[in-house]
Amino acid sequence: MKNKSLVYWCCQVGGWLAYGLSILLYTFTSNQSFTGVMYGRLVIGVSFGFLFTQLLRFLILKFNLRPPMFGGKWWALLAVLLTTALVYSVVNSVFVEWVHMYNPEIKVSVSRRTLYTFLSDTPVLLAWVSFYYLWHYIEINTNNTLDKVRLESLVKDLELKTIKSHINPHFIFNALNSIRALVDENPERARTAITQLSNILRSSMQAESLELAPLSRELDIIKDYLALEKVRFEERLTIEYEIDKDTLRSQVPPMMLQTLVENALKHGIGKLKEGGVIKIASTINNNNHVMRVQNTGHLLESFRVDGFGIASTHSRLNLLYGKEAFFDLREISDNLVEAKVVIPTST
Repeated sequence: MKNKSLVYWCCQVGGWLAYGLSILLYTFTSNQSFTGVMYGRLVIGVSFGFLFTQLLRFLILKFNLRPPMFGGKWWALLAVLLTTALVYSVVNSVFVEWVHMYNPEIKVSVSRRTLYTFLSDTPVLLAWVSFYYLWHYIEINTNNTLDKVRLESLVKDLELKTIKSHINPHFIFNALNSIRALVDENPERARTAITQLSNILRSSMQAESLELAPLSRELDIIKDYLALEKVRFEERLTIEYEIDKDTLRSQVPPMMLQTLVENALKHGIGKLKEGGVIKIASTINNNNHVMRVQNTGHLLESFRVDGFGIASTHSRLNLLYGKEAFFDLREISDNLVEAKVVIPTST
Protein backbone atom coordinates (compact mmCIF):
# COMPACT_ATOMS: atom_id res chain seq x y z
CA MET A 1 0.00 0.00 0.00
CA LYS A 2 2.85 2.40 0.84
CA ASN A 3 4.56 1.66 -2.48
CA LYS A 4 1.34 2.36 -4.40
CA SER A 5 0.90 5.66 -2.56
CA LEU A 6 4.50 6.66 -3.26
CA VAL A 7 4.11 5.86 -6.96
CA TYR A 8 0.93 7.93 -7.12
CA TRP A 9 2.53 10.99 -5.52
CA CYS A 10 5.60 10.72 -7.74
CA CYS A 11 3.36 10.55 -10.81
CA GLN A 12 1.17 13.40 -9.55
CA VAL A 13 4.00 15.80 -8.76
CA GLY A 14 6.14 14.74 -11.71
CA GLY A 15 3.21 14.90 -14.13
CA TRP A 16 2.25 18.45 -13.29
CA LEU A 17 5.85 19.65 -13.30
CA ALA A 18 6.30 18.02 -16.71
CA TYR A 19 3.13 19.75 -17.92
CA GLY A 20 4.42 23.16 -16.84
CA LEU A 21 7.87 22.56 -18.34
CA SER A 22 6.34 21.38 -21.62
CA ILE A 23 4.47 24.68 -21.94
CA LEU A 24 7.68 26.62 -21.28
CA LEU A 25 9.56 24.50 -23.83
CA TYR A 26 6.87 24.99 -26.44
CA THR A 27 6.94 28.77 -25.86
CA PHE A 28 10.72 29.01 -26.22
CA THR A 29 10.91 26.77 -29.30
CA SER A 30 8.15 28.71 -31.05
CA ASN A 31 9.94 32.02 -30.39
CA GLN A 32 7.04 33.43 -28.42
CA SER A 33 7.68 36.03 -25.72
CA PHE A 34 6.92 34.89 -22.17
CA THR A 35 6.12 37.81 -19.86
CA GLY A 36 6.06 37.90 -16.09
CA VAL A 37 2.25 37.74 -16.17
CA MET A 38 2.40 34.56 -18.26
CA TYR A 39 4.89 32.98 -15.82
CA GLY A 40 2.53 33.83 -12.97
CA ARG A 41 -0.48 32.43 -14.80
CA LEU A 42 1.46 29.23 -15.56
CA VAL A 43 2.36 28.78 -11.88
CA ILE A 44 -1.26 29.40 -10.89
CA GLY A 45 -2.53 26.96 -13.51
CA VAL A 46 -0.13 24.19 -12.48
CA SER A 47 -0.79 24.74 -8.76
CA PHE A 48 -4.56 24.75 -9.12
CA GLY A 49 -4.35 21.80 -11.51
CA PHE A 50 -2.48 19.82 -8.87
CA LEU A 51 -4.98 20.77 -6.14
CA PHE A 52 -8.11 20.13 -8.18
CA THR A 53 -6.94 16.79 -9.52
CA GLN A 54 -6.47 15.85 -5.86
CA LEU A 55 -10.07 16.93 -5.31
CA LEU A 56 -11.11 14.92 -8.36
CA ARG A 57 -9.37 11.82 -7.00
CA PHE A 58 -11.09 12.34 -3.61
CA LEU A 59 -14.52 12.50 -5.32
CA ILE A 60 -13.76 9.39 -7.40
CA LEU A 61 -12.94 7.46 -4.24
CA LYS A 62 -15.83 8.92 -2.24
CA PHE A 63 -18.46 7.99 -4.84
CA ASN A 64 -16.83 4.63 -5.58
CA LEU A 65 -16.06 5.48 -9.20
CA ARG A 66 -12.83 3.52 -9.42
CA PRO A 67 -12.53 1.04 -12.26
CA PRO A 68 -13.87 -1.33 -13.32
CA MET A 69 -17.12 0.56 -13.87
CA PHE A 70 -20.28 -0.27 -15.75
CA GLY A 71 -23.50 1.42 -16.83
CA GLY A 72 -24.56 4.58 -15.06
CA LYS A 73 -21.30 5.05 -13.18
CA TRP A 74 -19.68 6.44 -16.33
CA TRP A 75 -22.29 9.20 -16.38
CA ALA A 76 -21.60 9.88 -12.70
CA LEU A 77 -17.88 10.16 -13.48
CA LEU A 78 -18.62 12.59 -16.33
CA ALA A 79 -20.75 14.73 -13.99
CA VAL A 80 -17.99 14.76 -11.36
CA LEU A 81 -15.38 15.68 -13.99
CA LEU A 82 -17.39 18.55 -15.49
CA THR A 83 -18.36 19.89 -12.05
CA THR A 84 -14.74 19.85 -10.91
CA ALA A 85 -13.64 21.51 -14.15
CA LEU A 86 -16.26 24.24 -13.72
CA VAL A 87 -15.30 24.92 -10.09
CA TYR A 88 -11.62 24.91 -11.07
CA SER A 89 -12.28 27.48 -13.83
CA VAL A 90 -14.25 29.77 -11.53
CA VAL A 91 -11.69 29.62 -8.69
CA ASN A 92 -8.79 30.06 -11.11
CA SER A 93 -10.37 33.10 -12.76
CA VAL A 94 -11.37 34.75 -9.47
CA PHE A 95 -7.86 34.21 -8.07
CA VAL A 96 -6.24 35.68 -11.20
CA GLU A 97 -8.53 38.72 -10.86
CA TRP A 98 -7.72 39.04 -7.16
CA VAL A 99 -3.93 39.05 -7.62
CA HIS A 100 -4.17 41.14 -10.83
CA MET A 101 -2.30 38.53 -12.80
CA TYR A 102 -3.37 39.79 -16.22
CA ASN A 103 -2.40 42.29 -18.87
CA PRO A 104 -4.42 45.49 -18.19
CA GLU A 105 -4.41 46.33 -21.89
CA ILE A 106 -6.34 43.20 -22.85
CA LYS A 107 -8.27 42.64 -19.65
CA VAL A 108 -11.46 40.57 -20.00
CA SER A 109 -14.32 40.02 -17.59
CA VAL A 110 -14.19 37.26 -14.98
CA SER A 111 -17.06 35.41 -16.63
CA ARG A 112 -15.32 35.39 -20.03
CA ARG A 113 -12.02 34.35 -18.46
CA THR A 114 -13.88 31.53 -16.69
CA LEU A 115 -15.28 30.32 -20.01
CA TYR A 116 -11.84 30.44 -21.68
CA THR A 117 -10.28 28.58 -18.76
CA PHE A 118 -13.03 25.95 -18.82
CA LEU A 119 -12.61 25.32 -22.55
CA SER A 120 -8.80 25.23 -22.44
CA ASP A 121 -8.16 23.34 -19.19
CA THR A 122 -11.00 20.80 -19.14
CA PRO A 123 -9.12 18.66 -21.71
CA VAL A 124 -6.14 18.68 -19.33
CA LEU A 125 -8.31 17.34 -16.50
CA LEU A 126 -9.78 14.79 -18.92
CA ALA A 127 -6.27 13.66 -19.82
CA TRP A 128 -5.46 13.31 -16.10
CA VAL A 129 -8.56 11.15 -15.56
CA SER A 130 -7.65 9.04 -18.61
CA PHE A 131 -4.16 8.34 -17.25
CA TYR A 132 -5.59 7.66 -13.80
CA TYR A 133 -8.05 5.09 -15.15
CA LEU A 134 -5.53 3.58 -17.54
CA TRP A 135 -3.20 2.97 -14.60
CA HIS A 136 -5.97 1.28 -12.61
CA TYR A 137 -7.07 -0.92 -15.52
CA ILE A 138 -3.46 -2.02 -16.06
CA GLU A 139 -3.23 -2.80 -12.33
CA ILE A 140 -6.50 -4.78 -12.43
CA ASN A 141 -5.32 -6.76 -15.43
CA THR A 142 -2.01 -7.48 -13.69
CA ASN A 143 -3.78 -8.58 -10.50
CA ASN A 144 -6.16 -10.81 -12.48
CA THR A 145 -3.18 -12.44 -14.18
CA LEU A 146 -1.48 -13.00 -10.83
CA ASP A 147 -4.72 -14.39 -9.35
CA LYS A 148 -5.02 -16.79 -12.28
CA VAL A 149 -1.47 -18.01 -11.72
CA ARG A 150 -2.12 -18.40 -8.00
CA LEU A 151 -5.35 -20.30 -8.70
CA GLU A 152 -3.60 -22.67 -11.09
CA SER A 153 -0.90 -23.26 -8.51
CA LEU A 154 -3.46 -23.86 -5.76
CA VAL A 155 -5.50 -26.25 -7.91
CA LYS A 156 -2.36 -28.25 -8.69
CA ASP A 157 -1.43 -28.30 -5.02
CA LEU A 158 -4.93 -29.45 -4.10
CA GLU A 159 -4.78 -32.08 -6.84
CA LEU A 160 -1.52 -33.52 -5.48
CA LYS A 161 -2.79 -33.54 -1.89
CA THR A 162 -6.12 -35.08 -2.95
CA ILE A 163 -4.38 -37.83 -4.93
CA LYS A 164 -2.06 -38.44 -2.00
CA SER A 165 -5.00 -38.83 0.35
CA HIS A 166 -6.63 -41.27 -2.07
CA ILE A 167 -3.63 -43.48 -2.75
CA ASN A 168 -1.94 -43.48 0.63
CA PRO A 169 -1.48 -47.01 2.02
CA HIS A 170 -4.12 -46.54 4.72
CA PHE A 171 -6.85 -45.67 2.23
CA ILE A 172 -5.82 -48.37 -0.25
CA PHE A 173 -5.57 -50.92 2.55
CA ASN A 174 -9.10 -50.15 3.76
CA ALA A 175 -10.56 -50.08 0.26
CA LEU A 176 -8.93 -53.33 -0.86
CA ASN A 177 -9.81 -55.07 2.39
CA SER A 178 -13.42 -54.06 1.91
CA ILE A 179 -13.38 -55.33 -1.67
CA ARG A 180 -11.64 -58.58 -0.68
CA ALA A 181 -14.35 -59.23 1.91
CA LEU A 182 -16.94 -58.90 -0.84
CA VAL A 183 -15.26 -61.18 -3.37
CA ASP A 184 -16.73 -64.38 -1.90
CA GLU A 185 -19.81 -62.92 -0.23
CA ASN A 186 -21.00 -60.69 -3.05
CA PRO A 187 -18.89 -60.86 -6.25
CA GLU A 188 -21.16 -58.45 -8.08
CA ARG A 189 -20.79 -55.87 -5.32
CA ALA A 190 -17.02 -56.44 -5.34
CA ARG A 191 -16.85 -55.64 -9.06
CA THR A 192 -18.91 -52.50 -8.44
CA ALA A 193 -16.57 -51.46 -5.63
CA ILE A 194 -13.53 -51.86 -7.89
CA THR A 195 -15.21 -49.65 -10.49
CA GLN A 196 -15.99 -47.06 -7.82
CA LEU A 197 -12.40 -47.01 -6.61
CA SER A 198 -11.20 -46.62 -10.20
CA ASN A 199 -13.63 -43.72 -10.74
CA ILE A 200 -12.34 -41.91 -7.65
CA LEU A 201 -8.70 -42.19 -8.70
CA ARG A 202 -9.47 -41.21 -12.30
CA SER A 203 -11.46 -38.16 -11.18
CA SER A 204 -8.58 -37.07 -8.95
CA MET A 205 -6.19 -37.26 -11.89
CA GLN A 206 -8.54 -35.22 -14.11
CA ALA A 207 -9.11 -32.46 -11.54
CA GLU A 208 -5.84 -30.73 -12.49
CA SER A 209 -7.14 -29.69 -15.91
CA LEU A 210 -10.47 -28.30 -14.65
CA GLU A 211 -11.22 -24.94 -13.09
CA LEU A 212 -14.93 -25.65 -12.72
CA ALA A 213 -17.03 -28.80 -13.13
CA PRO A 214 -20.77 -29.62 -13.09
CA LEU A 215 -22.16 -30.45 -9.67
CA SER A 216 -23.57 -33.70 -11.09
CA ARG A 217 -20.02 -34.89 -11.82
CA GLU A 218 -18.87 -34.01 -8.32
CA LEU A 219 -21.83 -35.85 -6.80
CA ASP A 220 -20.98 -38.97 -8.81
CA ILE A 221 -17.47 -38.93 -7.32
CA ILE A 222 -18.84 -38.41 -3.82
CA LYS A 223 -21.34 -41.25 -4.22
CA ASP A 224 -18.57 -43.62 -5.32
CA TYR A 225 -16.42 -42.53 -2.39
CA LEU A 226 -19.18 -42.92 0.19
CA ALA A 227 -20.29 -46.24 -1.29
CA LEU A 228 -16.79 -47.59 -0.68
CA GLU A 229 -16.73 -46.20 2.84
CA LYS A 230 -20.19 -47.65 3.45
CA VAL A 231 -18.71 -51.11 2.95
CA ARG A 232 -16.19 -50.40 5.71
CA PHE A 233 -18.47 -48.56 8.16
CA GLU A 234 -21.58 -50.64 7.40
CA GLU A 235 -24.46 -49.60 9.66
CA ARG A 236 -22.32 -46.96 11.38
CA LEU A 237 -22.64 -44.70 8.35
CA THR A 238 -25.92 -43.21 7.16
CA ILE A 239 -25.88 -41.12 3.99
CA GLU A 240 -28.53 -38.55 3.07
CA TYR A 241 -28.87 -36.36 -0.01
CA GLU A 242 -31.02 -33.26 -0.47
CA ILE A 243 -30.20 -32.07 -3.97
CA ASP A 244 -32.22 -29.52 -5.88
CA LYS A 245 -32.32 -30.74 -9.50
CA ASP A 246 -31.83 -27.16 -10.71
CA THR A 247 -28.33 -27.19 -9.21
CA LEU A 248 -27.04 -30.32 -10.96
CA ARG A 249 -25.71 -28.37 -13.94
CA SER A 250 -24.20 -25.60 -11.82
CA GLN A 251 -20.45 -25.19 -12.16
CA VAL A 252 -18.46 -25.69 -8.95
CA PRO A 253 -14.74 -25.97 -8.11
CA PRO A 254 -13.72 -29.61 -8.75
CA MET A 255 -13.01 -31.85 -5.74
CA MET A 256 -13.93 -29.08 -3.30
CA LEU A 257 -17.16 -30.73 -2.13
CA GLN A 258 -15.36 -34.07 -2.10
CA THR A 259 -12.73 -32.63 0.26
CA LEU A 260 -15.44 -31.42 2.66
CA VAL A 261 -17.12 -34.85 2.61
CA GLU A 262 -13.78 -36.55 3.36
CA ASN A 263 -13.23 -34.16 6.27
CA ALA A 264 -16.72 -34.90 7.60
CA LEU A 265 -16.07 -38.64 7.50
CA LYS A 266 -12.52 -38.52 8.85
CA HIS A 267 -12.97 -35.95 11.61
CA GLY A 268 -16.63 -36.62 12.36
CA ILE A 269 -18.09 -40.09 11.77
CA GLY A 270 -14.72 -41.83 11.97
CA LYS A 271 -14.22 -40.68 15.57
CA LEU A 272 -17.60 -41.95 16.80
CA LYS A 273 -18.01 -45.58 17.88
CA GLU A 274 -21.71 -45.46 17.13
CA GLY A 275 -21.14 -43.73 13.79
CA GLY A 276 -23.54 -41.12 12.47
CA VAL A 277 -25.02 -39.32 9.49
CA ILE A 278 -23.47 -37.47 6.59
CA LYS A 279 -25.91 -35.26 4.73
CA ILE A 280 -25.14 -33.43 1.48
CA ALA A 281 -27.49 -30.66 0.38
CA SER A 282 -27.53 -28.34 -2.63
CA THR A 283 -30.05 -25.55 -3.18
CA ILE A 284 -30.54 -22.21 -4.92
CA ASN A 285 -31.18 -19.22 -2.65
CA ASN A 286 -31.36 -15.58 -3.82
CA ASN A 287 -29.35 -16.27 -7.01
CA ASN A 288 -26.71 -18.09 -4.98
CA HIS A 289 -25.76 -21.76 -5.07
CA VAL A 290 -25.72 -23.04 -1.49
CA MET A 291 -23.97 -26.35 -0.72
CA ARG A 292 -23.95 -27.95 2.73
CA VAL A 293 -22.10 -30.94 4.12
CA GLN A 294 -23.42 -31.92 7.56
CA ASN A 295 -22.07 -34.66 9.81
CA THR A 296 -22.66 -36.03 13.27
CA GLY A 297 -19.91 -35.01 15.69
CA HIS A 298 -18.12 -32.02 17.15
CA LEU A 299 -15.83 -29.41 15.64
CA LEU A 300 -12.29 -29.28 16.95
CA GLU A 301 -10.81 -25.77 17.00
CA SER A 302 -7.44 -27.08 15.81
CA PHE A 303 -9.07 -28.51 12.70
CA ARG A 304 -10.93 -25.26 12.04
CA VAL A 305 -7.60 -23.39 11.99
CA ASP A 306 -5.09 -25.89 10.59
CA GLY A 307 -7.09 -28.21 8.34
CA PHE A 308 -5.85 -28.26 4.75
CA GLY A 309 -9.37 -28.74 3.37
CA ILE A 310 -10.57 -25.60 5.16
CA ALA A 311 -7.62 -23.47 4.04
CA SER A 312 -7.82 -24.65 0.43
CA THR A 313 -11.59 -24.05 0.30
CA HIS A 314 -11.18 -20.48 1.58
CA SER A 315 -8.37 -19.76 -0.91
CA ARG A 316 -10.09 -21.25 -3.96
CA LEU A 317 -13.36 -19.44 -3.29
CA ASN A 318 -11.55 -16.15 -2.79
CA LEU A 319 -9.58 -16.50 -6.03
CA LEU A 320 -12.54 -17.67 -8.11
CA TYR A 321 -15.31 -15.43 -6.76
CA GLY A 322 -13.78 -12.84 -4.42
CA LYS A 323 -16.28 -11.37 -1.99
CA GLU A 324 -19.21 -12.94 -3.86
CA ALA A 325 -18.49 -16.34 -2.27
CA PHE A 326 -18.85 -17.42 1.35
CA PHE A 327 -17.60 -20.38 3.39
CA ASP A 328 -18.41 -21.29 6.96
CA LEU A 329 -17.65 -24.27 9.19
CA ARG A 330 -19.44 -24.50 12.53
CA GLU A 331 -21.49 -26.60 14.90
CA ILE A 332 -25.15 -25.91 14.20
CA SER A 333 -26.38 -28.03 17.13
CA ASP A 334 -25.01 -30.00 20.05
CA ASN A 335 -23.91 -32.94 17.89
CA LEU A 336 -24.00 -31.69 14.30
CA VAL A 337 -21.27 -29.93 12.27
CA GLU A 338 -21.98 -28.10 9.03
CA ALA A 339 -19.64 -26.93 6.26
CA LYS A 340 -21.48 -24.38 4.13
CA VAL A 341 -20.35 -23.00 0.76
CA VAL A 342 -22.19 -20.17 -1.03
CA ILE A 343 -21.19 -19.20 -4.57
CA PRO A 344 -22.90 -17.15 -7.31
CA THR A 345 -25.12 -19.23 -9.57
CA SER A 346 -23.45 -20.08 -12.86
CA THR A 347 -24.94 -18.54 -16.01
